[in-house]
Amino acid sequence: MPHFVIDCSENIVRLKSPKDIMQEVFDSAESTGLFDAIEIKVRINPFTYYNNGNTQEDFIHVFGYIMEGRTTEQKSNLSRAIITKLKTLFPDVPVLSINIKDFEKSTYCNKAMV
Repeated sequence: MPHFVIDCSENIVRLKSPKDIMQEVFDSAESTGLFDAIEIKVRINPFTYYNNGNTQEDFIHVFGYIMEGRTTEQKSNLSRAIITKLKTLFPDVPVLSINIKDFEKSTYCNKAMV
């Protein structure tokens, strides 16, 4: 925990390596001080087929899933840190966005908990 899933147009991974993109999101999340590095998980899904407002403009959207308990301000700072980094890496990409959702502690389960 947390999980950051990056959806993007396929061209994005031609501009920068997937490994580098994921590392930048990882580093941005870690820089907020909200998570231990060992807990941060990042994945990337480049899309060949998509409709972006009836265009094929490049896009990056990050879905952040974190354990409940952070304040709105902390989540906002996390979002801004990640988008600020992506904006410096991809200044010409027209769509850069993120949303953060909370996991509920009461409904979360993983292998170690069973």
